[in-house]
Amino acid sequence: MKHDCHYHPGDPAKWHCGECQMHYCSRCMPDADTRQRRGLCPRCSKAMRYLGAATEVVPFWQRVGAFFRYPFHTDPLIVIAICTLVPVVAPANIIGLIIWLVLALALFKYTYAVINHTAEGHLKPPAVSVAFTGSGFDIVVLQLLVFVLMGGLVGAAAMLGGPILMMLAVAFVVLALPASIMVLAMERSVGAAVNPMNLAVLISRIGTPYFLLYGYLILLTLASGAAQDFAVNHFPMWVAQPLAGFLNSTFTLILFHMLGYLLFQYQEELGFASDLQDEISETDQHQRDRSSRFDADLDMNLKDGNYDRVQSMLKEALKRDRTNPARIGQLYQLLTARNDAEELYRYHPRIMAWLAQRHDGDGLNQLLQTLQMVEPKFQLDDPELAVQCAGTLYHRGHHKAAIRLLQDFHKRFPDSDELAPAYLIVAQALANGLQQWEKASAFLSFIKKRCVNHPAHEHIDVWLEQAANQQPLKGPKASFQVSD
Repeated sequence: MKHDCHYHPGDPAKWHCGECQMHYCSRCMPDADTRQRRGLCPRCSKAMRYLGAATEVVPFWQRVGAFFRYPFHTDPLIVIAICTLVPVVAPANIIGLIIWLVLALALFKYTYAVINHTAEGHLKPPAVSVAFTGSGFDIVVLQLLVFVLMGGLVGAAAMLGGPILMMLAVAFVVLALPASIMVLAMERSVGAAVNPMNLAVLISRIGTPYFLLYGYLILLTLASGAAQDFAVNHFPMWVAQPLAGFLNSTFTLILFHMLGYLLFQYQEELGFASDLQDEISETDQHQRDRSSRFDADLDMNLKDGNYDRVQSMLKEALKRDRTNPARIGQLYQLLTARNDAEELYRYHPRIMAWLAQRHDGDGLNQLLQTLQMVEPKFQLDDPELAVQCAGTLYHRGHHKAAIRLLQDFHKRFPDSDELAPAYLIVAQALANGLQQWEKASAFLSFIKKRCVNHPAHEHIDVWLEQAANQQPLKGPKASFQVSD
């Protein structure tokens, strides 16, 4: 059964908590260790079961084209070429027979490796070396034993129950053969591969798709036989023999890849967990970012409606890191959504600085309106922040708000180096925004008189002339821009 994440419907679940009966996706579990299949439930802190890619893999009937392309990757092509072409040129003696047997064993081993490789989440074929090196050649003997025991089962049924029971046994053996191959590939146990109850359980857990796969396998077998028959009847023997071997090996790899993919698709039902291996980066597989864990907890609590809890978490985070822009932004969005004017007023210096750094003049204007509801005569106590916010408001077209934020700036901060930049913004807002040229000229004259040593002083006469002619105040870009 496929499950979606409880908090992100549409995203496949990767973890399941048996205690809470909750399913989580990768976004909810950024600190989990997918390599070790370890993760703790965010709710109860109990160990969870890893589901792997069971909930996100494409059904095998939608990958028929990929199955047929599988043998034509470089590694399987090399294996098939070696195992079909070398016997053709091998000498017709005992050495040639040994070569043929060794290569047949290597091909047989490779096909079973394909099942394991695919079931583990590798959608690309295993390397060539898998066929010719290492252990695993015993799989041939095990498969022969399975065939012998299945034949013995049919014979015993004929002896005990006559033709009817024998036909039933034959039908079961034929139907259960793909399941037997899958069990043998995964468990390397003859007993498990011939146990009728074991095979019946596997088939029942997969369900209807098993019989759909069985139909595909029958069609593949018929297609393989027809292709080999065509090669034998229409080509010379020296061409037909390797061509028939190539076709047989190709269809066998397709078949075994399909069996492995069926195991991969129904891994949850079969009691194991695998993930897609070929396209996952090291970072994605093993991310242990505490800030990501915090964000995931915030997201889940928000979706559960635990707004007080979220607010408390953000406030605690800001105690540890006062200027963290991510946490300030999250707190601002939460407080705005909750219309919590008191808390917005409490955190307004950090929130206003965050909005100004983002050049969010609309957000600043809205926040100022909220703050003025709490404190009608609200003013900022930080001259640098006041200038920065006023500049942001001005550039967004909120001229009156910018002017109000800088009201009586020279009285509140008489010795501030920000006096000239502050009143330049006021003058520009009055002239360019409100067309109040005389008031703009008055502020410019004030700067000329009081800020003699400021770098902007040398441009005052130009701006005064522009104001006198009722022209937009323009000057050096640095004079009118608020530094970051």
